[in-house]
Amino acid sequence: MINQQADYHIRMIKKSIALAIISLFFAFSCQKKVDAPLLAHYIPEETTATDSSQITIPLELNLKPVSKEFRNEKENEVSSYYKKYIGTTDFSGGFIVAKNGVVIYEEYKGYANYAKKTVNEESTPLHLASVSKVLTATLVLKLVQENKIDLNEKVKTYLPSFPYQNTTIKTLLNHRSGLPHYTRFEILIKGWSLRTMLSNQDVLTILSKYKLALNTKNDTHFDYCNTNYAILALVIEAVTGKSYPLVMQEKIFEPLKMNNSFVIDFNTQKNAVSQSYKGNNVVHSWDQYDAIYGDKNIYSTPRDLVKFDLATYSNTFLRKDLMAEALRGYSYEKRGIRNYGLGIRMNEWETGQTLHYHNGWWHGNTSSYTTMKNDTVVIIALSNKYTLKTYKATKLAALFGDYPYVLEKE
Repeated sequence: MINQQADYHIRMIKKSIALAIISLFFAFSCQKKVDAPLLAHYIPEETTATDSSQITIPLELNLKPVSKEFRNEKENEVSSYYKKYIGTTDFSGGFIVAKNGVVIYEEYKGYANYAKKTVNEESTPLHLASVSKVLTATLVLKLVQENKIDLNEKVKTYLPSFPYQNTTIKTLLNHRSGLPHYTRFEILIKGWSLRTMLSNQDVLTILSKYKLALNTKNDTHFDYCNTNYAILALVIEAVTGKSYPLVMQEKIFEPLKMNNSFVIDFNTQKNAVSQSYKGNNVVHSWDQYDAIYGDKNIYSTPRDLVKFDLATYSNTFLRKDLMAEALRGYSYEKRGIRNYGLGIRMNEWETGQTLHYHNGWWHGNTSSYTTMKNDTVVIIALSNKYTLKTYKATKLAALFGDYPYVLEKE
């Protein structure tokens, strides 16, 4: 009996010890489960703070920091000019000024779609019109860098049906080819139908079939012409075996994280994209040239274009010699400050300053891209409602460098 009681007490003691160990284990485990997320919250590697005023790209850059004092000073000056001359009550679009990726000032107004009351925001892609040429030219230069295109090679080498023997890739890029304007086919070709939607291939086929006369001999005069860039898009497709929109996506948009940029597929996206409006808010109708790309038809945002501009300062994006080729003037047969490089306009003053920019206009879309290479500043204005105010943005260059613009006389 005594042995049985002793055994009973021993079993109870063991049971109590076991329960105590289990309780301690669960208490410790529960404590860990509570503390773990709190600890993780304070580990820098687990949380990354974002600064919406700093735009970055995944490429190596060697640009200086921008001080708060500089940013605040310029923000006030830019804001004053923008509100008075660009971002008035009737403006619809986006505007940004940035230095070294640091946003000095930005604003978005109006509607991407007036009927649906879809407002323009920083992520709203807008039609770049001819600012698209800057991106097309850059894509060509990247293919030159990959030894897939030669700037001095005849276009006919890449497009055998191209009918003009002396035209080169470079004279397409700098608008010295003298090619016929595809928007004048209706005048140049008897019996032309305005109802037929044209593609880039159609432009080439028509040039080959009708052998229309050149406006000027190759490389003798500057003649700004959308046909040049429609043909360049076909050259890009010929040397890569891929569509122009896909190559643009793979070589520029994706590497630079331009996540709100694309080349429109007219047949499937025309009703989904931001619409184009006349000055009285009436939607602008499409026409038979709206499916042609290379010269236009890129949709993007001011912030995405800042990313693109930042890339032009990286040697890993484009070689220095190719960038220099793009930024120099090629047309000096007429006197004046205006000139054109490879996909970029420029003003070259006798006092020594050079300012690079490109404007655009297609239907109700107007655009302005000003890149100040010596000052590492970019100024971008995009509008989907017809206005000339976007072009006033370029004069803001006077706030950042020695350029002969006088803002107070606007």
